[in-house]
Amino acid sequence: MNAKALAKSVVFLAAFAAGFAAWGEQNHDSLTLPHEVRLNERQPPEFVLNSIGIRPGMVVGEIGAGRGRYTVQIASRIGPQGALYANDIDRDSLEFLRRRSAGLGFKNVKIVAGTVTETGLPEKAMDLVVMVNVVHCLAEPITLLRNAGISLKPAGQIAIVEGNLDKDPSAAGEWFSRAKLMGIFEAAGYTLVREEASLPRDNIYLLKKRAPVVD
Repeated sequence: MNAKALAKSVVFLAAFAAGFAAWGEQNHDSLTLPHEVRLNERQPPEFVLNSIGIRPGMVVGEIGAGRGRYTVQIASRIGPQGALYANDIDRDSLEFLRRRSAGLGFKNVKIVAGTVTETGLPEKAMDLVVMVNVVHCLAEPITLLRNAGISLKPAGQIAIVEGNLDKDPSAAGEWFSRAKLMGIFEAAGYTLVREEASLPRDNIYLLKKRAPVVD
């Protein structure tokens, strides 16, 4: 190898090492895949899971789990005494998630194939249903959210993490405004229990089913 080629190799290796080190600083857990680091910086799992009250032993449903960015974080938090039903409509993503969960030794993750309007989650079984970056992607958000309520225990809640268009107008066409989200929640039969708005670009909403009106 000549001196010029050697110099290029040294520069490349140094850049690779620096990038890997930076990723290592950002990724303090072994659950995060490299391409998930940036989004986890925006929506820090530790902060989000603390905010929505994920605890060991809970039974949780995750709608729109995808390839498991949050699934593995929740599964780790609830532990072997808990159960996580991971829903999605994309079969390839669910297969990836199945392998990912097995590779990490998470026996508490149950894969659930849903549809555009049906979650496939067990009825009256969930302490909490979680949706991260999902509502704005739904074809029929009101119907799906209404059906998600069927899976909740009497005191169960729904936790929604969504980008807030009011905070970042450049996301027009992708994210929803807070007012639009609140309208969807209301139409689906929920009331707001608590809202966490301290993240720079996202809001966290905790919802409960609205009590039926008694004449």
